[in-house]
Amino acid sequence: MNRAVQTGMVLQRGCGLTLLTPDEVKETHYAGLEILAKTGVFVDSDEALEIFHSIGCVVDKSSKRVRIPAHLVEAALESAPSQFIVRGRDPQRALRIGGKRVSFTPFGEGVRVNDPYTGEQRDSTKKDLAAITRLSDWIDEFDIIHRAVASQDVHPESYPLHNFEAMVHNTVKPISLGGGNGYLVDKMIQLAAMVRGDKDSLNLEPLMVISTCPVSPLRLVSECCEIAIHGARHRIPVRFTTMALSGSTSPITMVGTMAVQNAEFMACATLSQAVNKGAPIFRSGTSTQLDMKKGDASVGSPEMAMMAAMNAQIAQFHGVPSWTGGT
Repeated sequence: MNRAVQTGMVLQRGCGLTLLTPDEVKETHYAGLEILAKTGVFVDSDEALEIFHSIGCVVDKSSKRVRIPAHLVEAALESAPSQFIVRGRDPQRALRIGGKRVSFTPFGEGVRVNDPYTGEQRDSTKKDLAAITRLSDWIDEFDIIHRAVASQDVHPESYPLHNFEAMVHNTVKPISLGGGNGYLVDKMIQLAAMVRGDKDSLNLEPLMVISTCPVSPLRLVSECCEIAIHGARHRIPVRFTTMALSGSTSPITMVGTMAVQNAEFMACATLSQAVNKGAPIFRSGTSTQLDMKKGDASVGSPEMAMMAAMNAQIAQFHGVPSWTGGT
């Protein structure tokens, strides 16, 4: 049966999980703003300290402490794009990110594999990453390919570039991987321009997403700052993944952990937008709770899934795409 299109109709595709009320989302946002304005963040990068100082933040260079006024944070979130496009080697597999669209990708970054031929469990290699990437390219449900395992058989100083090579040769879809540091991000962009054959098109439809992590609680380490700065300059999407651990590096409550996660992401967003307004970013989180008996991060726990849902809610409030994993 054919049905005529109905205009102005509100639809829901799939199910949703709403754990925070609109007021609770706002309170979590304001808690993050208060943390940034009063406590601030540790910034281990002279260049980033200068950038924060140039836009009006309170910077103590002796302690590397940066306090960010709320109006600067909210201006940064306002300038970050709510949607953007990433495209791999096949233009038909370009992916529009943002809004309420949902896409899937492999989880990462594994360091051990069960050898498919011998059954032996061993350290992962660059060849393993290439093989898993090729398999992921075949799976229709994956729209973007994240680095699934670590290339542990290559030199650590050039490790991200080896990951890029293994992935880009084995998928036509957009890819996602860690950047390492600012120098390696620049080299990766050069390689992407060679693959695309047109460097200018990378600004409009980037080939990859670069990921980096602040260190909880409230530390922007040098590599995180460098990737934020270099990614923003080239308008390559940067995924800021906070990994706060309830009961260890963040408050034991989930909402308290989300407040810390909020502050870390918003500090990264402010840095990115200070470098280049409109630079694409993700609000990403893989926060979970500490297993008090074993001292391990409880990846895959119900609480991790709940915080992932909270992360998505707050990202919608901020008007930026979200990314989460481990659920």
